[in-house]
Amino acid sequence: MHIFFKQHSHNFLIKTAASFLLCSLATVPLFSETDSFGISYPERPADTMLMQSAAIADTKLWGYLNGHDPAIYKDGNTYWVFSSDVAVGRAPTQGLQVRKSTDLVNWEYVGTALDGIPKPARDYSGASALWAPDVIKLGKKYYLYYAASKMGSQTSCICYATADKISGPWEDHGIIYKSDYTSDENAIDPGVFFDNDRKLWMVYGSFFDGIHLIKMDEKTGLPAEDGPGKIIATRGDSTGEEGPYIVYNPGFKKYYLFVSYDSLSSDYNIRVGRADSVEGPYYDILGQKMTDYPYSDDVPDDVEIISANVGYKLMGGFAFKNGEGWAAPGHNSVLNDNGEWYVVHHARIERDKNWAFLNVRKLLWSDDGWPMASPERYAGEKEQKIPEDAVGGRWEFLEHARCAIFDAASKEANFMPDKTVAGGYTGSWEKTGDYSMKITITDEDGNEAEINGKLLPSWDWENGRRCIVFTGIDQNGQAWWGKRTGKPAKRK
Repeated sequence: MHIFFKQHSHNFLIKTAASFLLCSLATVPLFSETDSFGISYPERPADTMLMQSAAIADTKLWGYLNGHDPAIYKDGNTYWVFSSDVAVGRAPTQGLQVRKSTDLVNWEYVGTALDGIPKPARDYSGASALWAPDVIKLGKKYYLYYAASKMGSQTSCICYATADKISGPWEDHGIIYKSDYTSDENAIDPGVFFDNDRKLWMVYGSFFDGIHLIKMDEKTGLPAEDGPGKIIATRGDSTGEEGPYIVYNPGFKKYYLFVSYDSLSSDYNIRVGRADSVEGPYYDILGQKMTDYPYSDDVPDDVEIISANVGYKLMGGFAFKNGEGWAAPGHNSVLNDNGEWYVVHHARIERDKNWAFLNVRKLLWSDDGWPMASPERYAGEKEQKIPEDAVGGRWEFLEHARCAIFDAASKEANFMPDKTVAGGYTGSWEKTGDYSMKITITDEDGNEAEINGKLLPSWDWENGRRCIVFTGIDQNGQAWWGKRTGKPAKRK
């Protein structure tokens, strides 16, 4: 994380933000868990109150609120999220926020991991808050890594603490890596992980010269080499790239590097590259290296590189109808929970981007091994066979265009019984597997897309009811989201 968002005054928030809901559930009839097609849907989740003024001062009401730069870890049957010191309408916390859940849906804020800003981090960086933690278990101890810095500063450090239990208490051990104004790198946003051979690594970096990878000592949890490590992704000095996270998918035998582009307060978006080796090179879905950028020495003179075009865009800001709209999703972690995958990130309310919330989404995979995020926040859904008759109806679709400046807004389309598509898009649809679907559509401007993806029974948070969602990738490597919202409209 590089730049904190501005904070409004408490009085202003009370005046403008009292009791808004993401979706009004009170007027929606209850549904059974299984519908007439035999599809099992998640149970109705608890109401999600957004921009609730009472929560500003009362941390018992935070839940998802202020969950910024979340790092997820499963310990036994409990999920834990550690996140940055931020808060809307009040001074930020000091010591790294901690939340826990038993279902990934209902989150309890339990306080901070550390009692304030440890002296080594404060003295070196001048930080008044801690950023972007990550957690691993090494031997019998838990290791909590975090960053200390200030807005726009390169005088930054990565520190760590340990505990016998993930719930703490945590003992701080000070700085393990640091940068200053003379450095090329910026020592924040640590992500510490084991590769497929149980070797330990740390990926880190924000803006400046990009994302670095350092070999770590499996016995001490400290860097096993001197220097900043190897650059595995960069956009050059002029554009933002931060919040790295690496996971290994044994099904595809690939390492996946997740990073966030651009400004966390406005147009954050999540990008992905993958590699056969943990050290790279990491390539995006178009075959471009994550180190390709304009004027890079590795790019031939006759090849034009557009920085915003490098990196498979998993998601950016978006809005479905009847919802607030989510802006600047980013700084994610990923959980592989016995083959069930989730992407955990923060996002902001479009109407007032000072309000940041923890988001958890189901992560599906394309047949050729690229992650695809669910359009809806997780409510307990599971992949399962979706009958063809359940797919037809009125849908909303949106495209996460790689070079888009503005957040994606949905368009309506009707999936007709004869497998044609009408409305805001025209074309055809067909089931290609138990829960796979191919859509071939043309928009009103004549742009064509062939999208292959997956179907998932979910909870429609915007409309407060169950729905089927679709997540897919088109022939140009761009992500699409859709959700079924009702019966098809009649043809004109």
